[in-house]
Order: sequence, then C-alpha cells, then structure tokens
Amino acid sequence: MTVNVSGIHHVSAITAQIEHNHHFFTQILGLRLVKKTVNQDNTSSYHLFYADAVGTPGTDMTYFDIPGMGRTLPGVSSINSTAFRVKSEEALTYWVKRFDEYNITHGDITERFGRKVLPFQDFEDARFLLVVDDGKGIPYGTPWTKTDVPEQFALVGLGGVTLTLANPAATENVLTQLYGFEKVGTYPSPVAGQPDIVVYSSGEGGPAGEVHIEERHDLPIERHGRGSVHHVAFRVKSVEEYEAMVAQYEALGLHTSGKIDRFYFKAVYYRDPNGILFEVSTDEPGFSSDEPVEHMGEELALPPFLEEHRKSIEATLHPLALEE
Repeated sequence: MTVNVSGIHHVSAITAQIEHNHHFFTQILGLRLVKKTVNQDNTSSYHLFYADAVGTPGTDMTYFDIPGMGRTLPGVSSINSTAFRVKSEEALTYWVKRFDEYNITHGDITERFGRKVLPFQDFEDARFLLVVDDGKGIPYGTPWTKTDVPEQFALVGLGGVTLTLANPAATENVLTQLYGFEKVGTYPSPVAGQPDIVVYSSGEGGPAGEVHIEERHDLPIERHGRGSVHHVAFRVKSVEEYEAMVAQYEALGLHTSGKIDRFYFKAVYYRDPNGILFEVSTDEPGFSSDEPVEHMGEELALPPFLEEHRKSIEATLHPLALEE
C-alpha cells in the first residue's frame, strides 16, 4: 500500500513566554486553545495547541514552553514561516487594521503564487503569513466564534509552510518520493538575486496542502530559539495509512523515531538530509477523545499513560495565568 499525505496536520514551535504566546494566539489571532497538556518528552514543560473551534486536523499550531530560550538566528535548514488561511481579500484589510491596533509588526498586502498575502510577526519575531484561500482545495476549518474577531474574517486553518534550504534537492525528493507531493509551480523570491521559490502540493490542494521551498545561498544554518518552528506534521487519514507510511520508511531504510502514540494522534518522525524534522500524524482520534468539545482546553489534560503521574507532573509545572 503506497500512501500520500493529505495536507498539513499541524506545525509545532517554541516559545519562551507561554502566557504571552497564549495571549497572542487567542486574544489577537482569535484561535481557540483546544488542548492544554505537557510535552510528552519532557513533562515539566507545557504543550499548548491552538486550532479552530473543534480542533480540526490542519488548523492546529502548537507550542512547547521553554522559558529562557535564546533568540532565533534565522538561516537555512529551517521552517522559516507558517501561513494561516483567511477567506477573502477583505479579511486581509481587517487584519491590517487589527495588527495596527495591537502594535503587531506586519508588512504590506502583496501577492504570492497568485494569492493575496499579509506577512506579520509575533512578539518573539516568529514569521507568519495570512493567505487568501478560495476554498477550492482542502476544506476550511470551523471558525472559533467566542472571540471579537468577526467570523467572516477568522483564521480557518494552516496555509502551508516555507522551508529555507541551501541544498533543496534532497528535501524535494523526500516530499515527492516519500510523501507524494507534486510540484505545482514557482514564483519570484522576494530577495534579489536568489532562485525562484518552488511550490509543492499535497492532498486536495490549496494552501493547506503546500510546502514552499526557498533556496538561499547567503545565510548560515539557523540557530533555533524562541519563535522557531520545531517541526511540521503531515496528515494521514487512518491508522491503516499510518502503518503503511511506517512501512514505507522501513522499506527505504530510513531512520525514524518509530511509531509513537501521542493519544490524540499517532505519530512518526523523520529528519531529512537538510535537517528538517517531518512528522506524519493521523487525523484520529482527535482532541475530543478525552474532553467534551465544548470544554476542550480548559483544564490540564494528560493522556492515560501519564495520568497516573499527574500529581508529580503538576508539581513540576509553573502556574499558568491564561486569559479566558
């Protein structure tokens, strides 16, 4: 069984100030905190998941809480920006005004790969992009309406990632031969003298299924820090497809994490020759597997294999003062 991924599942990044991070994503961007849990590989650290109203796969930006993390030094071998989808150009005009109101650093509305976009940064200088999605590809998520962002202007899911690489050929091979991406076009780099950016698409297409590859020869290797992206995860729709993907790795002799049960999804990780960490994750069972949808993200959630350690885990976590 050959498996192609069906788009982006989630993007995971690092923050040094989790309360400010929560404020930015929930109070400014209007996303929902759908899961408040811990980093399963370091349970003394929080792991927060921001998504649409119901935690739809492909709408989810997650953050590992690492207080004291140094600043990022941008460069190659990095996932250098993450996009979010909006439904209209009118939405971009709304977000320019909102970013100005909250003193959020942003660029001008411009065009990228035939779509209107708005670049912006958070308080840790992480790079983001709003991109207008015409709705013809991977479906929108469900807007979170318990926010002051009007529903028609809400963020409705992830809109692709941009990889910055010095030697893109190996990563392009991984995307096409292992994950089933197809090259769908190019557009000029915003940096003078650099090669065109190449766009690869997966699943039903559109921004939510895209990886953009920026080739750069004027940068060092990125030093990860606060605001940097840790990994990008691609979607598979079933456990059967997940098992088949694991078998694909094994057949090619690739070194992976092996199968990991994150409870909310099953995962397997692979670091490609350029140092990019890719994850493949299942759509199911999802974030409502241990909490009712209407109450997701309200309490500290622990998967069953950590629940017996709740007291000791809570004792190592610093108190969180999160806005409702």
